Amino acid sequence: MLVWLKTCRRCFLRSPVLQRGFQSVTAVRHRRAEPQVNSAAVYRWCSTVQGEVRVRFAPSPTGFLHLGGLRTALYNYIFAKKYGGEFILRLEDTDQSRLVPGAAESIEDMLEWAGIPPDESPRRGGPRGPYLQSQRLDLYNETARKLVESGHGYYCFCSPQRLELLKKEALRAGQTPRYDNRCRHLRADQVQEKLAQRAPHVVRFRLEAGVESFQDLIFGWNRHEVAQVEGDPVVIKADGFPTYHLANIVDDHYMKISHVLRGSEWLISTSKHLLMYRALGWTPPTFGHLPLLMNSDGSKLSKRQGDIFIENFCRDGVLPEALLDITTNCGSGFTSNRMGRRLEELISEFNPSKITTHSALLDLEKLPEFNRIHLQQRIEDEQKCCVLIKDLQQQIQQVYAAEIQDKEVLEGDYIRRVLHLRKGHITSMKELVSPTYSYLWVRPSLSIQQVAALTKEASHIASLVLRLIEEQGEELSVDQLTKDLKSLPKQTKATKYREVMKMLRLVLSGLQQGPSVAEMMVSLGPAEIRHRFQKLLLPPDSC
Repeated sequence: MLVWLKTCRRCFLRSPVLQRGFQSVTAVRHRRAEPQVNSAAVYRWCSTVQGEVRVRFAPSPTGFLHLGGLRTALYNYIFAKKYGGEFILRLEDTDQSRLVPGAAESIEDMLEWAGIPPDESPRRGGPRGPYLQSQRLDLYNETARKLVESGHGYYCFCSPQRLELLKKEALRAGQTPRYDNRCRHLRADQVQEKLAQRAPHVVRFRLEAGVESFQDLIFGWNRHEVAQVEGDPVVIKADGFPTYHLANIVDDHYMKISHVLRGSEWLISTSKHLLMYRALGWTPPTFGHLPLLMNSDGSKLSKRQGDIFIENFCRDGVLPEALLDITTNCGSGFTSNRMGRRLEELISEFNPSKITTHSALLDLEKLPEFNRIHLQQRIEDEQKCCVLIKDLQQQIQQVYAAEIQDKEVLEGDYIRRVLHLRKGHITSMKELVSPTYSYLWVRPSLSIQQVAALTKEASHIASLVLRLIEEQGEELSVDQLTKDLKSLPKQTKATKYREVMKMLRLVLSGLQQGPSVAEMMVSLGPAEIRHRFQKLLLPPDSC
């Protein structure tokens, strides 16, 4: 599929898109007046992007995937699928000292669990790999060499001690620490002498004044004169690994990334990256910076919050659809804002022009309700319900293996009946193996004395229930049972309706609360109801 994306109104109005009737996906916003720049510069940064849409999610495996990362990945995935493009996972593992064992594999595992698997990745491979930055070092060093040869980069031999001293002096003077660009003024012979001596060094990029404006898909026109506020940035560290600023533009170029959708914290760095694109003679991708995901009180979503990691949600029985739904529901970029949207609906309703610049406030207290809605949808889908049945069978065996008296509770039809009766009431599958629902899998431990404490007519009521079940047949109905149970007190001498229901609930579940008695009976089925009530008809010494 060929998608045309414009980054300025003037280019768009002249484009074939309008003639062909294709919908533009550009967020053309003018939150402030467009800067006055020459037409050549406008055309260069607002040129038409042609070809296949390719977006990437590029986390660092210095930690596990959390909600903020999942949201960025989701927007990239939706953007790619909306416009027939490719979604790439690239792992930026160049900070070797901070890598967390297992994090790289876990990130891809969680994307697959969430239902947004990459088209190209370290695991899946692809035509533009490798997808681990640590396996692309030659490419970064070759690019850095070109920058040095062209005069846009230089070798820096400043020691860590000198850099730390510069930082302390700046802080003491109340200034923002920055490198003083000392080594950019070294003569060629001085550089060659130090290199010959194998002096430790890094490669820095030479920042120049005259940053050109760019139009972000979300934040509109932007321009940051980085040379006025920053020292020349390191692009190749002393260990030979690149910094983010070099590695991300090199990879985006060679992986033919058409659009970079990343967090708004990188907005201020984009002018620096565009200077590097210009120095290398490369055409930059179109940029769109996503507003931050925040807690409901406006505080920053922190990795130190143990509950924001995707593995934890997975472990706790949260459905991936619920996570995708809540992270988009609290944000923007969609034509509707309702609970219960599936991934295919998110894709069809996605509209980049509706992404706003204000932060998205995430209220995790609403997650159980999102999960309840999506769990109900799964239960109502026959194919997905079969998966739930297998999952619940495993959970039942893990929790109640030694206590199950009747293996029929593990049969698919029985579990399916339970799921359909409880849909809309439970927020997680884990609830069904909690003590509240143990009566579904294990017969309650109950004495005749406990039942007798509720009513002296326990035996008579039990016989009435057994007769009722015989009349109902094998196909029990909640509505019919509810109606028929109301008639039971009319057939007792002194037990009122409330006490009858308490007794029935106790015999069926051993509990005082739970679903309606009629639903409990339909869940258990006629055979199990008989088993639980017939013991009330036996002599006390035989129980």
